[in-house]
Amino acid sequence: MKHFFRIVAVLIAVTAIVSCSKTQEPVIEYLPVTANNISGDWTLVEFSGSELIEGSYLNISFARNDKTFVMKQNLDSFGDIPHETTGEFNILTQQGQSIIQGKYDHDGGLWAHDYIVSALTATTMTWIAVGEPTNIQKFERLK
Repeated sequence: MKHFFRIVAVLIAVTAIVSCSKTQEPVIEYLPVTANNISGDWTLVEFSGSELIEGSYLNISFARNDKTFVMKQNLDSFGDIPHETTGEFNILTQQGQSIIQGKYDHDGGLWAHDYIVSALTATTMTWIAVGEPTNIQKFERLK
């Protein structure tokens, strides 16, 4: 009977050690999509599942107070000359989804798409073009 209790005690100890050593997945804290939460500087890191070509960039800065943006990029520039555009943005909710839309200054017109903003964290966010679910853009906050 002594051996039985020793075996049970060892099994309990092993079970306690194993259960304590399991690492839990970190909980991701998603933020509500507001001008305050996207305010700051972001860089595009992935477009439709592919990383940007080396040397290419698109950086966008959002100002929450007046809902303006400044975008600097060389994706559509000739000879790697950067291009800067400015404008206004708005965030609205449609059918439970947060949508960002923008308008360029100087009669540049509207952005090519409105975007569903998802998976917004303190350091990352994803945009999916409304009506084009394969047009997915992933951004990281610049430090």
